[in-house]
Amino acid sequence: MTTLTAEDLRATPNPLARHYMRFRVADRLVLTGHSHQAWPDVARDGQVEAFDDAAAARDDKWDRAMAKAEEVRAGYRLLLGDPDGAVALGANTHDLVIKFLSALDVRHRRRLVTTGGEFHSLRRQLARLAEEGVEVVWVDPEPVDTLAERLSEAADDRTLAVMVSAVLFETARIVPGLDGLAATCSRLGVELLVDAYHALGCVPLPLHELGLSSAWVLGGGYKYLQLGEGNCCLRLPDHGTEARPIVTGWFAEFSARSHEQDRHGPVGYGPPGAERFAGATYDPTSNYRAARVFRFFADQGLTAELLRSSYLHQVRVLAAAFDALEVPDALVTRDRTTPPTGFGGFLALESPQAGRIDDELRRRGVSIDSRGRFLRLGPAPYLADAQLEAAVEVLGEAIAAL
Repeated sequence: MTTLTAEDLRATPNPLARHYMRFRVADRLVLTGHSHQAWPDVARDGQVEAFDDAAAARDDKWDRAMAKAEEVRAGYRLLLGDPDGAVALGANTHDLVIKFLSALDVRHRRRLVTTGGEFHSLRRQLARLAEEGVEVVWVDPEPVDTLAERLSEAADDRTLAVMVSAVLFETARIVPGLDGLAATCSRLGVELLVDAYHALGCVPLPLHELGLSSAWVLGGGYKYLQLGEGNCCLRLPDHGTEARPIVTGWFAEFSARSHEQDRHGPVGYGPPGAERFAGATYDPTSNYRAARVFRFFADQGLTAELLRSSYLHQVRVLAAAFDALEVPDALVTRDRTTPPTGFGGFLALESPQAGRIDDELRRRGVSIDSRGRFLRLGPAPYLADAQLEAAVEVLGEAIAAL
């Protein structure tokens, strides 16, 4: 076991890269770390273990699979600073958002408050609900510094839930003041859902220290945690552990074996906790892979604090290299008013030609991505500073070509 330091992760070559040989991270300029990171080689061991358990135990594999799922929950609890928290798992955040919404008291409140800066899994579903008559209040994400305060002002005793990201997916801005928003929601009897997908793995999120004990927290491992697909989570606040979601599968009563109950009686659930948000039969391979990757992070000493230090450094490297290009702001610019600590794990550049620049970069062998007018340059802890600087150099060539 090798415990890495901040200095190790800034070296060229980066010593962490040798654990990602199958993804060839040392040979590619792939800056999509905010979207899909490489998996460490040991992730393959997890997938093979899932196959071997299925072959050996057949239908009796589920006890082993559920043990892997519990390892994944433990990994999320550690990141959230919530060692005893109830954590439901799901294939994706949309699945968990639907279950969350179905657990709310829609008979008495039908008003939802959110922002115009939410990821598509939330944005699309809420827009569709609005088409069917649900009142959805969209709060402008800008300026971010007052976003939590403006969400608090938009909430009232008719509001069912407030939904907001901890880190905005387009701009990487950390949303401050969520503790005040949580207090307002608790006072009004409003549920607060915090989407932490762009925080987990790059921004420490100790819920209780941040005043978010009463919040539902959504997250996943496809991005910074390198867990791959199928490993999303919903952390339940204490008051949510007895919820009865309408969208429910028979695994939600699995431990109680209550599926033998009278079909004309009330639908049964397992004991209070995350099991109530379970679905039905699923492919457990993703949990095997995730459990192995969480163990790898622990073995390498990749704590939330070390990862935060790495991303802060890497985003600074990218920003400095971009500034050195001296590109006119009218073509491409970045937020230079917010301090580095106000951002998550990627550098957002703004340009009216973001899509064209993205295409040009791909033609030149550099992978980033664009969302509307934003270019997103996402580093990862296994990349070397020299790779980040080389990618920005190609960015300069791509801009010049346009």
